[in-house]
This record gives sequence, structure tokens and C-alpha cells, in this order.
Amino acid sequence: MKKIEAIIKPFKLDEVKTALGEVGLQGITVTEAKGFGRQKGHSETYRGAEYVVDFLPKMKVEVICDDALVDRAVEAIMNAARTGRIGDGKIFVSTVDEAIRIRTDEKGVAAL
Repeated sequence: MKKIEAIIKPFKLDEVKTALGEVGLQGITVTEAKGFGRQKGHSETYRGAEYVVDFLPKMKVEVICDDALVDRAVEAIMNAARTGRIGDGKIFVSTVDEAIRIRTDEKGVAAL
């Protein structure tokens, strides 16, 4: 099993969710996040005063899936989240040793 973590722009969340559903993934976890990468935030003017917005709003999407679906899931996220502009985000893939469904004690892929 693999864990896919994607940091994406907030307005791309619905497209990513739909794309993952088309791949066959049923469960995702979404967290509101703030951060910055190379872009280092941006400057804004409010009531005549300029200030720097260091942390930009992002969404963190987490999916656990069978190894066989990883490539399709990553490709779906990339295609759905891409705008072609700076700040589109990142995708991280890591190994999951075990998954357990609390209600039924199912383990492994059956717990997903």
C-alpha cells in the first residue's frame, strides 16, 4: 500500500476529488493548509498599507491505495491540479506498512 499526499491550490480540490473517484479511489482526507515554496508568498495592499502574505492557502489531500493504483492516482492528481502556473503544488508518495479498519478489524487492502 502507498500513501499519496498532494498539496494543491484550494480551487482545484473538486477537480482532484472527481479525478480520484474516476480512478476508483473512494476515500480521501482533506486538510486546509498554509505554506509557501519557491514563490515565498506575495505582497498585498490593504487600506494603503503594503504587507507581505508569507503563507498561501493550500489544500492537503491524502489517499491510501493499493500499489496497483498508485501511478493512475498520481497521474489523475497531476492532470486535475495543474494550472501551469507557479504554486501548483507537490505530490509525495510513501509506503504504508499496515492499515486497520477499527470497526471490523480488517487489515491491509481490505481495510481501505
